[in-house]
Amino acid sequence: MHLRLTGKTALVTGASRGIGLATVKALLDEGARVVAAARTITPELRATGATGVAVDLTETEGPARLVERARAELGGLDLLVNNVGGGDADAGWTGGFLDVTEQQWSDAFDVNFFASVRTARVALPHLVEARGAIVNVSSTSARTPHAGPIAYSTAKAALTAFGKALAEEVGPLGVRVNTVSPGPVRTAMWESPGGYGAQLAASVGVPHAQFLEGLPTTAGMVTGRLAEPAEVAALVVYLGSPLAASITGADHVIDGNSVKTV
Repeated sequence: MHLRLTGKTALVTGASRGIGLATVKALLDEGARVVAAARTITPELRATGATGVAVDLTETEGPARLVERARAELGGLDLLVNNVGGGDADAGWTGGFLDVTEQQWSDAFDVNFFASVRTARVALPHLVEARGAIVNVSSTSARTPHAGPIAYSTAKAALTAFGKALAEEVGPLGVRVNTVSPGPVRTAMWESPGGYGAQLAASVGVPHAQFLEGLPTTAGMVTGRLAEPAEVAALVVYLGSPLAASITGADHVIDGNSVKTV
C-alpha cells in the first residue's frame, strides 16, 4: 500500500532498536525523510541512512535541542513518533510496590512520559504549520497495569491519557494524535539476557528461553507468538500517513488479543 509519505518529514525517538528502528526503516521505505533520535546511534540505525541524533530526552533541554536539529535538517516536520521509553532493565522492576524506589518512579516517568510530553510541546508549532500528526507508542500495560512493573505501567497510562487529551485540543488546528499500545513484542525488553524478560524469568525460577517460549500463552495471545517490531511499525506509519486522515484520539492495541476487555 502506498501511504503517500514520499517527501514527508518525520522525527522518531527511541530509534536505535526494536520498534523505533523498525519505524525508521518503514518510513524510509515509504519515501519519508527521517531524523532518528536515540541516546546511542547504533550501527543498525546508522545503516538505515536516516539522520541520527544522539540525545538524552530525559534531560530537560534535550527535546528542544532535538526538535531544532530536526527542523534544521528537514526544513519542517510532518510527523512525530514518540517511541522513547523503557527502563525495563532497572533492578527491582520485578518486585512489588514497596520495592520500587523514589528514583525509579522518577526515572520511569522521565523516560516513558515526560520525554514525550516535552518533545510534543516543542514540535507542536511545526506540526501545526504542516497540519501533521503525532503517534505515541504506549503499552497494553496502561490497560492492564498488573501485567507490568508498577511505575512503568503507570507512566504508560499517563502517556495514553495524554494522547487522548492532546488530540482533542489540537484537532481543530489540523494535527492528529494517536496512540499505539503493543503487547509483548520481540525486542530486547524480552529477549536481552539483562532485560526485563530475563529478570522476570529468574524471579519465577524458569530458564529464560523456556519463559519466552511460554510467554504468548501466559499473556493470552491467541496468535501464539510475540508480535514483531515491523508489525507495530507498520501500524505506526499508517497512522502517521494521510491515509489515516480521519483517525485521531484513538488508542490502537496490537497484542494478539491479550487484552480481553472492550
